[in-house]
Amino acid sequence: MQEFISIYNEHKPGIERFLLETIRNNAQCMTTDVNTVKDFFSIFSSLELIYISDEHFNQTSPNIFKNKLLTTAKGKNRSYLASQMVKKQEGVSISEPYMSSATGESCITMMVFKDEHYYFFDFNLSRLLSRFGLVERHPTFNFVTKAFYFVIGVSLMFFSVMSIGYAFYDYFLQLINPAHYTLESVFKPIIALTMGLAIFDLAKTLLEREVVYKEYSDKKDEARLLSKFLTAIIIALSIEALMVVFKMALHDPSQMLYALYLIIGIALIILSLAYFTKVSRSTQKSAENHESNK
Repeated sequence: MQEFISIYNEHKPGIERFLLETIRNNAQCMTTDVNTVKDFFSIFSSLELIYISDEHFNQTSPNIFKNKLLTTAKGKNRSYLASQMVKKQEGVSISEPYMSSATGESCITMMVFKDEHYYFFDFNLSRLLSRFGLVERHPTFNFVTKAFYFVIGVSLMFFSVMSIGYAFYDYFLQLINPAHYTLESVFKPIIALTMGLAIFDLAKTLLEREVVYKEYSDKKDEARLLSKFLTAIIIALSIEALMVVFKMALHDPSQMLYALYLIIGIALIILSLAYFTKVSRSTQKSAENHESNK
């Protein structure tokens, strides 16, 4: 949604001018007759909802969608929404982008006053931007993309559960066989649990960002996701390095150099993650300062 809002704000004057002129040129469709006002759906491909209120912002019409009516919204007071509108012309106001409670999609609302009634038009933000060629959204491609992410996400969750299950299974086998119960019997399940947690967190975030909500997301979330995943990997590798050190010290101290190599590798990963986090935060602050200076 953040990407859509940024694109919308960049092209806001032209988009609002288009909406205002089109509404004005089709003012004959603004009547309290539901069938007549539905003609706006054939004019605006991005229009997803219309409703009408009286001069006190009490809704007098049902929620009018392109192919259905929702009467449960009738009688609601819309003054809370009207108070957040920005006046553009006499009798015409437009809201900032927000998440619609009626559709669950990001939208903007235009409010037009005519004949003692307020007409509210909700425009789907992504379809509106697509109408101007500012973003590309092909329904089939979006469906295939979401389906792919869904399959990968569920598969990752499955293998994370398998990893956690293996941790308990392996520990149980070692526990019932005291002759083979060693320090490694404790470390191996911890590593499997840590990897299972990291994989599950990756799968959860993938499904949330690409399937459940939006494909478009803030870049700082991507940095946070990578940092969380790498942190879990570092923890697992550190435990593995500690286990290798103990094994080499007890059985073959001459091989301790290989444990040192592993520890040095982990240190390099930690330094790389620290540098990545620093650069990400600097970029984020620069972007925020740029936005505040506009």
